[in-house]
Amino acid sequence: MLPPMYAHHFGLSQDPFSIAPDPRYLFMSERHREALAHLLYGVAGPGSEVGGASGGFVLLTGDIGTGKTTVCRCFLEQIPAGCHVAYIFNPKLTVNELLQSICDEFHITVPAGVAGAPTVKNFIDALNARLLKSHAAGHSCVLIIDEAQNLAPDVLEQLRLLTNLETNERKLLQIVLIGQPELRAMLARPEMEQLAQRVIARFHLDALTEPETARYIEHRLAVAGYAGPPPFDAAALRRIHRLSRGVPRRINLLSGRALLGAWATGQHRVDRKVVEKAAAEVFGPERAPSTADSARGLRGVYLLAGLGLIAGAGLIALALWGYLLRPAPPMAARPGASSTGVASPQGITTTPAVTGTAAATPSTTASATATATVPAQAATASSPQPAASLDALLAQMTGNIDTAWRELAPTWKLPAAGVPPCQAAATQQLRCFTASNLTVPLLRQIDRPGILTLQLGNKAPVYALLTGLGPQNATLEVAGQRHTVTLLALGGLWRGEFATFWRPPPGYADDATDLRDGSTGKAVDWLAGRLALLDGQSAAAPRGFDAAMKARVQAFQRANGLQPDGKPGPMTLMQIGRATGADDPRLNTNRP
Repeated sequence: MLPPMYAHHFGLSQDPFSIAPDPRYLFMSERHREALAHLLYGVAGPGSEVGGASGGFVLLTGDIGTGKTTVCRCFLEQIPAGCHVAYIFNPKLTVNELLQSICDEFHITVPAGVAGAPTVKNFIDALNARLLKSHAAGHSCVLIIDEAQNLAPDVLEQLRLLTNLETNERKLLQIVLIGQPELRAMLARPEMEQLAQRVIARFHLDALTEPETARYIEHRLAVAGYAGPPPFDAAALRRIHRLSRGVPRRINLLSGRALLGAWATGQHRVDRKVVEKAAAEVFGPERAPSTADSARGLRGVYLLAGLGLIAGAGLIALALWGYLLRPAPPMAARPGASSTGVASPQGITTTPAVTGTAAATPSTTASATATATVPAQAATASSPQPAASLDALLAQMTGNIDTAWRELAPTWKLPAAGVPPCQAAATQQLRCFTASNLTVPLLRQIDRPGILTLQLGNKAPVYALLTGLGPQNATLEVAGQRHTVTLLALGGLWRGEFATFWRPPPGYADDATDLRDGSTGKAVDWLAGRLALLDGQSAAAPRGFDAAMKARVQAFQRANGLQPDGKPGPMTLMQIGRATGADDPRLNTNRP
């Protein structure tokens, strides 16, 4: 994790308020501990040696950003011995797909039905047999479903029916549902009465209290290397709590922006005034003071004071411009606003691009340089480009996937013309990769430029290059122009389809047969070395893809939002490569 621009100013070694998950920053408030206790009680209640005392459902809900994932990760680490876990992180599934996913997670082989594909009965029979076998061995089974508010009613009903799998002594399957507050509303409906009666433990994760917010900030600063008196005064901490409503993710966004504001004006203490201006920048003018000066946000302050402080430091100045040119809240006039980026009412900012894919940067480039590249180039353009409306922007996008691949190719130093891009990639030990049902967090984890498939209503799909991804915006490159689009606007067009190039390990076969149980070879040796690097250990002598390596792969997958099946496919290998410093193009993070 590279340090932010204000790191040296405050004596930090890394970003204390990154919204990326990092176990080193784990902060368990009293509410988090209580939520964890409820989950563990539901799995290993009174009278049970290995869990599943009463069966049924355990429910954990909380608003976005309150730390449900944090609690879930702690829960997974403390599952009692003899308890088998299936984890479903994408619940937008049909009944058949859900049952298949559950069987896959429990490593259950399901025989084909009479018509070829397994039926619901085939899945349930196979699952029941496995649960009975586990019960006979003194083990229990737990199914965890994250983002459960996205479950369809018929899928919820099928889950209820799964709790009917039982012996004379107890239920065979414990189900944990984790979701946003809408999940509670769903279960309160009259038609869900039967399921609601089977909830044996429930907990709603509230936001942090004011004292907890202060401890949370101090904890993250300490982990990031901060020493000395707190940089936030008491009034600033109170205001951060009120404006963030105690939600950890909002605390991170606001606190990080406030430190940047203090750095830009040469202050070593963050007071309430700095927090107010940071809030206008992060949350919009509705959270800011009503004065005209505050409504302008931090940009005017940074432009006048920040640039004066760093006169003569070219790279840092360019990095500051990278911050200044982000889309601002709507206002009549903003003194000091850049003329190279024009914001549209639909949350789109357009700047000219020097080359079709210059926004993506190699992993060996420092983040300050990466964030400076795009704005610095844009500032030298001779004439500003008008911002496109959403419809106009979509109209400029190509409807030909081959064209999109050719536009992406130069980012990976591949020829844009001549042989097909995927064929050209093969000559450079690269491959084409496509995926569906991805999320923005997974795009952040993959961290490489690629092709997004976008579609408005029933119109034909079009393709755009994703070259940057910030906390609230994405950078798309279309027809030689760079467009900054809010994630909210992008969410109405993107359904999770993504394509990119990737570099497989040496000796990796197309069918990945060299990375399965018992396999050996160069690809396994590469994987063993990278996993050892992640664990801070020296690579051991090659011993093949054994149970220990599979378990380590599962742990990595679970920690990075992937399906923890222990099968190192392209998504897993890409993220392992990224985490161990692979020299591949990276997304511009659009962060200071």
